[in-house]
Amino acid sequence: MRIEIRGAEKLSFRERQVVTLKEMGSNTETIARTLGITASTVSTLLNRAKRKGYEVVIVIPGDALGILGVDDDDEE
Repeated sequence: MRIEIRGAEKLSFRERQVVTLKEMGSNTETIARTLGITASTVSTLLNRAKRKGYEVVIVIPGDALGILGVDDDDEE
C-alpha cells in the first residue's frame, strides 16, 4: 500500500509534513510534539493546506487484494 498526496506541490514543506502525519493517523498533539510546534500551529497548517486543495489517494496493488491473476477456470 502506498499513500499519495496529489496537489502536494501547492503545499509548503511544513504543510506537507503536517498533512502526511495527519493522513497516517496521528492526532494534532502527536504531530505538534513530533515537529516541535504548537497544536494551534498544526491546526493552522492543516486549515491552510485544505484551502490550497490536495487529495489523498491510497494505492493498493491488485495482488494484495487477491483480485488479479485469477483465471475463470480456477474458480470451478
